[in-house]
Order: sequence, then C-alpha cells, then structure tokens
Amino acid sequence: MMTLMLIHNCDTCRRARRALESRGIPFQTHDLRKDGLSAALLEHILEHVPVMTLLNKRSTTWRQLDEADKADIDSNQARKLMLAHPTLLKRPLLDTGNTVIVGFKDGDYDNL
Repeated sequence: MMTLMLIHNCDTCRRARRALESRGIPFQTHDLRKDGLSAALLEHILEHVPVMTLLNKRSTTWRQLDEADKADIDSNQARKLMLAHPTLLKRPLLDTGNTVIVGFKDGDYDNL
C-alpha cells in the first residue's frame, strides 16, 4: 500500500490526499509532525530522493534555524537536521513502494 507522508494542515498535502482519494487509490498517511521521522524511514526515502532535493529551504522551520546550522550544509548535516526537525522535508511525499514522489502538482498522480 502507498504511504502519503504529510503534515495535516498543509494545503498542498490536502490537495495530494484529495487527488489520491478521487482516483480511488488506496493509501495510508504518515504525519511527519505527529508520527515523527525515524532514521530508517529517512534512509528509505533517501534511497529514492537526493538529500538536498528533500531538504525544504523554503520552510518556516528552515528560516528559524540558527545561521550556524544552515551555513555550509552538506548531506550529513542535512540528514541530522531532518531527523531533528521532520518538517524540513519537502512534502507531501508519496511512497509508492518503487519510488518516492516529492511534492504535488495537479496531474502528478495521473499515472498511478
């Protein structure tokens, strides 16, 4: 079964959820804020998505980080920050089992 990783109050996540429901695609949800992010789940996602693609530098969480944490960020530092602050992940994330789709735009789920 597919897993939609989201934050429930995110408008884009709501649109992604409605898109799956309207197509009758079965899925489960994983709320990154409520359910958290384990190291194993992060590594699973990173098997499909480059770490710097996954890091949401436009998020409120990113803007609130200390400048020292954001300076000269590399993949290891990004991993540590994402584990400490799961809302740094771009979302929604749809884990289809074979791939992970980052973000959502109309039409992204048409071929599922």
